Amino acid sequence: MSDVPEVSVVMPCLNEAASVARCVETARRALERGYLAGEVVVADNGSTDGSVELAERAGARVVHAPTRGYGAAYLAGIAAARGRYLVLGDADGSYDFETVPELVAALKAGSDVVLGSRFTGTILPGAMPWLHRYVGNPVLSRILGLCFGQRVSDAHCGLRAMTREAYGRMRLRTSGMEFASEMVAMALRQGLKVSEIPIVYHPREGESKLRSFRDGWRHLRFMLLLSPTPLFLLPGLTAVAIGLAGLLVLLPGPIRVAALTFDFHFMFVSSALAILGVQLVVLGLAAKAYARAEHLDRGDRWLAFLDRWFTLERGLLAGLAVLAAGLGINAKILVDWLAAGRGELFAVRPALVGLTLLVVGAQIVFGSFFISVLRDDARG
Repeated sequence: MSDVPEVSVVMPCLNEAASVARCVETARRALERGYLAGEVVVADNGSTDGSVELAERAGARVVHAPTRGYGAAYLAGIAAARGRYLVLGDADGSYDFETVPELVAALKAGSDVVLGSRFTGTILPGAMPWLHRYVGNPVLSRILGLCFGQRVSDAHCGLRAMTREAYGRMRLRTSGMEFASEMVAMALRQGLKVSEIPIVYHPREGESKLRSFRDGWRHLRFMLLLSPTPLFLLPGLTAVAIGLAGLLVLLPGPIRVAALTFDFHFMFVSSALAILGVQLVVLGLAAKAYARAEHLDRGDRWLAFLDRWFTLERGLLAGLAVLAAGLGINAKILVDWLAAGRGELFAVRPALVGLTLLVVGAQIVFGSFFISVLRDDARG
């Protein structure tokens, strides 16, 4: 193999003595078959079963990742890799490294990131538990697609490839199993071209390090924290729409539908929904502003809205207008009460609408300041 590798195959390893040598040998054969100048880098994460020696004898260059974790091992291995094209795959025998030339060919054809897909390929008997195959992986892949705008069939496949440039743009940093989700999410957020190829998935050798619910939660948690739209904006806008509709419909009086009566209690719920919804929208726009300040997002329509329409002054005018409407309603109630001789006061419906507008207006005013702080608008 050349002293200057074109391709680096990177494998994380933690006590994979039963399979690591075979994986390294298969990867080396695949590189030779594809006439690719390459290297195999094994990132050892603290193995105590002889995996290091077996990997070295099979022809791998072993680097040590002192920080424990799936992502931490990959970060150390990629940092040591020298190839222009990076192929990542687990050293547990579940992935066929004969696919390396096909992954690299997809990169050379124009893709920035190539994912192996077990679901469009073949999953051999015993390779994937029923819960992972029919619930965990499909659901998490679907959520990731909804969060980041491109559907992928297998977002958590452990066999994938990328260009060195793409890796630099993604700025990956998670240390655990969520590393797989981070890679896809950051690729999509950076506008990189992501493609998939079908692969064969084999039963792994040795004991699995995956913990279904713990690691599944880490994937879900990461995706929600990185994507404000489904976490804040969509629920917020939905709550605002339902809340305002409920307030306006019930403002003239109760509504009866068959045996059901919708009255004050539903107005209270509608008010709470409207207030909560506005708060979620403000938080979502603030998170988008932070993403822009940290260069974490590109081509997002909400960022386009902030860039094109939002200014602190416009936010303040909108908030003050809503505040003025709330004050106006409450002032009208006060005037009517005084005109009626200051007797019994029972203007619950308009008072609730006015109160809601006062709170929403204050949220918009202070939220506009908060978004401007995150955007660093003080510096122009």
